[in-house]
Amino acid sequence: MASLPDFDPRSYDPRLVRAAHAMNANDLPAAEPLLRALLKDNPFDVRAIRLFAELAGRIGRYQDAENLLRRAIELAPQFTPARANLALVLYRTNRAGEALEELARVSAEDPDNIGVSNLQAAAYGRIGEFDEALALYAQVLKELPNQPKVWMSYGHMLKTVGRQADGIAAYRRAIELTPTLGEVWWSLANLKTVRFSDEDIAAMEAALADEGISAEDRWHLDFALGKAFEDRGEPERAFAHYAAGNALRKRRMPYKAEETTAQVDRMIAAATPALLAGAAGKGCLARDPIFVLGMPRAGSTLVEQILASHSQVEGTSELGDIALLSRSVEDFPAGLATLSGDDLRALGEQYLDRTRIQRHTARPLFVDKMPNNWLYVPFIRMILPNATIIDARRHPLACGFSNFKQHFARGQGFTYSLDDMGRYYRDYVRLMAHVDAIAPGAVHRVIHEALLDDFEAEVRKLLAACGLPFEQACLAFHKTERAVRTASSEQVRRPINRDGADAWKPFEPWLGELKAALGPVLDAYPQVPLTSL
Repeated sequence: MASLPDFDPRSYDPRLVRAAHAMNANDLPAAEPLLRALLKDNPFDVRAIRLFAELAGRIGRYQDAENLLRRAIELAPQFTPARANLALVLYRTNRAGEALEELARVSAEDPDNIGVSNLQAAAYGRIGEFDEALALYAQVLKELPNQPKVWMSYGHMLKTVGRQADGIAAYRRAIELTPTLGEVWWSLANLKTVRFSDEDIAAMEAALADEGISAEDRWHLDFALGKAFEDRGEPERAFAHYAAGNALRKRRMPYKAEETTAQVDRMIAAATPALLAGAAGKGCLARDPIFVLGMPRAGSTLVEQILASHSQVEGTSELGDIALLSRSVEDFPAGLATLSGDDLRALGEQYLDRTRIQRHTARPLFVDKMPNNWLYVPFIRMILPNATIIDARRHPLACGFSNFKQHFARGQGFTYSLDDMGRYYRDYVRLMAHVDAIAPGAVHRVIHEALLDDFEAEVRKLLAACGLPFEQACLAFHKTERAVRTASSEQVRRPINRDGADAWKPFEPWLGELKAALGPVLDAYPQVPLTSL
């Protein structure tokens, strides 16, 4: 929520107050001209700079937001709210370590700020310092026990470290405090192991009927009720809730499928055999990273858990560093052709430097399982030629429906429409087929259904692709104790099973849009119709 620091109200320009009110009403178009006019008249008004930075952050212009906030702090070093905003921007741009440095100063200046403590705990969790995060949450809740969103965040962290019962208890406490808080209901559903009672369903339906709840609460409740009715074998009622939640979420997170198609077109045009041949032997030659990529909900967490059960591999999380590094290349991806060997090596080294904060063991290899990295495979090959790349692939209908019923906290805008989903899957298959053609053998593909059907054989192939000897612990992956930060956290703590493999089939009557958008990719799976993409 946009807020103004606690100064004498008489010191405010009325335009600043109106801009803050507009932002609180989510009317960003009304706020922007007010702030621009104010800053034109007084470019040193740090309160207006800070509010303009918040506006930039809300529309995803994080670099602009960071620049503005650093300017505000330069003008007023003791401007604590601006420093707190800067910490949030750093956290959201995958720089949790830098965020914690800023938060330490904010906390010293404003020790009772619950929002700051909550962000500190989340940042600790982002870099894998889970004990610190849990201790901080516990401390906050001891002092302020009636904060439902903190209980929810605490539940997220408990779930991540495998303390499921404690996580459920934390979520239930949040619901006791605020029964209409949709994200908590979804968090329970997202465990994939909780079965909602009749009382739970009645409570969610009552919350959904409340006209005063926010759009965010509403879509979370729809996703949770969809899961509740799916578990009860009522696909029609379940799909109605999934469709309602997706429609509402899509309106708040616009996604244009043609932009992804154009992005893939540009990468295919740029990533020629000559480009990769010219980069051979260059880049950073370390073999530390294992990239597990592909569609979300395609089994990548399972692949990561198998690998992290090996004595030489550390599991980390979905790291956003490759995408961020790509933005430093002018005119990406066409600009890849202008990079020298020194440039490529420096980018690879930057990746290793940026991700070092995520590594907490002495194991030589680590997994980066950001699914969306499929868009950057040629870039990865150029800057880290010895890294291993694993493409986790799942049946298009199984994968598509699993995404449709999953609410993602941030990003993955293509998942809120069956048509968008099918087009995104096609673009993914199209680019990966191009990579296979220009760099045969550069990517090892794990077909999810094959992994379920012949588990040990596929695990051996996976380890061989990573240059690793077979270890029995990889077959007993569910016994490996480690934090898992994705929606599949509880599923990979169970032995290999086929429970979710056919979950899409009862919903097939409603998947026509997805089938149409997939086109020949659906019929050819697991092969690729190279001439029809």
